[in-house]
Amino acid sequence: MEGDDTLVLRAPRPSDEPMAREAQAALAADGFDFGLRPDSEPWLAYLDRLQREHRGEDLPPGRVASTYLYGEVEGRVVGRTSIRHTLTDTLRAEGGHIGYAVLPAERRRGYATAILRRSLEVARDLGIDRVLVTCREDNAGSLAVIARCGGRPDPEWPVNPHGPGGVPLRRFWID
Repeated sequence: MEGDDTLVLRAPRPSDEPMAREAQAALAADGFDFGLRPDSEPWLAYLDRLQREHRGEDLPPGRVASTYLYGEVEGRVVGRTSIRHTLTDTLRAEGGHIGYAVLPAERRRGYATAILRRSLEVARDLGIDRVLVTCREDNAGSLAVIARCGGRPDPEWPVNPHGPGGVPLRRFWID
C-alpha cells in the first residue's frame, strides 16, 4: 500500500498551526479529534505542553506521559498518533496505548496502517512490548488496520458496551 513506504511520523512544528486547526475541524465531523484542546491555548504553549507530556512532566490528574506525532507523506500531514507510555484504568478500558486518526480526505490509502505500524515502532523504542489498542465495534476500517498490524482480540475483556456514543468498544493486544 502507498502509505507503508512513504509515511513518516514527526513531531508537530510551529508552522503546523493552520493545518492542525483545519485537521481538528475535519476530524471533529467524524467524532475524532486531532489532539487540540477546544480552548484557545496558544500554539507555542500547546507545542511546549506536548514536549512536557512526552517527558512526563507537569501532567494533570489522569494523564500519562505520551508521545504525540503527525503522520506525514511527501510534505503533507495525513493524520496523527498519540502513544501513551503507560496505562491507567481508563486507558485500559478505552483508549489503550495508541490512538490514531487519518484525515477524511486522506483515507483508504494505507495511511492508517502505516501510522499504526510506525507507532508500534515508537512504542517499542519506549520499552512498551505489548501494546493495547481499542476500537469502536462499528469502525470496520480501524478493525482491519489493527488486524493487519497483528492485533489479537483480548479474550479476557468483554466488548465494552459503554463506548463513545453508546457504540461498544473492542480491545486488541499487539506484541
